[in-house]
Amino acid sequence: MAYVLAVAAALANALTTILQRIGVESAPPESTLRWGLMAYALRRKVWLAGFGFMIAAFLFQFTALHFGRLTTVQPILTLELPFLVAILGIWFRQQLGWHEWVGALLAAGGLAAFLVLASPGGGSQTPSLYDWGLVSIAVIGGATVSVMLARLGSPAWKAAMFGTAAAIAFAFTAALIKEMNAEIGQGWSGVFTHWPPYALAVSGLAGMFLMQNAFRAGPVTASQSTIVIVDPLASIVIGVGLFGDRIQTAGGRGVGEALALIVLFFGVYSLARSPLIVSVKSEDGDSRHLLAHRHSGVRENPDPPDWTSSDPAPAPG
Repeated sequence: MAYVLAVAAALANALTTILQRIGVESAPPESTLRWGLMAYALRRKVWLAGFGFMIAAFLFQFTALHFGRLTTVQPILTLELPFLVAILGIWFRQQLGWHEWVGALLAAGGLAAFLVLASPGGGSQTPSLYDWGLVSIAVIGGATVSVMLARLGSPAWKAAMFGTAAAIAFAFTAALIKEMNAEIGQGWSGVFTHWPPYALAVSGLAGMFLMQNAFRAGPVTASQSTIVIVDPLASIVIGVGLFGDRIQTAGGRGVGEALALIVLFFGVYSLARSPLIVSVKSEDGDSRHLLAHRHSGVRENPDPPDWTSSDPAPAPG
């Protein structure tokens, strides 16, 4: 059940990315980093549809972490990028090259091999407040160091460091979701009288803020690949240290798991650098219009039909 829900969360994340990108791609340039961008987005049906999928992704992840372990669920979420490429190729009819096919196969194959070899177990340990304090210090320290390092180097380096900080925050958010699930199992009445929901809100907002800074600091290839790679790694460490998750490493399994993760992350890195991913994730004015590509089959169209607004949509032609 946890595997199915995690895959559903990854698919919903991919749909969120595409629909919300379509929703803001025609926004006025002066709305960048202003509240006007949100006002524009909220008037677009397609963006609201993306927001709905975002909520669905959170609920899928929340439920997956109720049934499964942090070390299992978070790595599965890396399937967002293969799903994203598949949607672009099938629904938007964009041509997939060997770059996308190889990246998707490596990501999926590496993930499957890691889960089979690792056979995650345990996860029943109840962390104390002291344990949470230690993990919180480590998370804040890691994110702070990453942000400080983002002040140095090239735009790609800055994007990668902000992405690292965002990924650490997202991994901590997933751990808090896991803790909330444990409290919900004891009844809803006392859930909001304890600290996890409020820490969840803070860490989630911090992750979103850091992710936006990563996207603005440099190439999306650097930020996206870093976020998708660091998040499951940090989640595995937190899951083992905080919840007592166990990963099988005996009999050469450890070496196989390391190789599987390398294959997985190489596939993710390759996909994150795909022009298809960049065109969807990019916030600059050079990205292609997906709606125009979907309906006309033309790669570039500077003035696509605007049926994503609140006005009635024209019949497809």
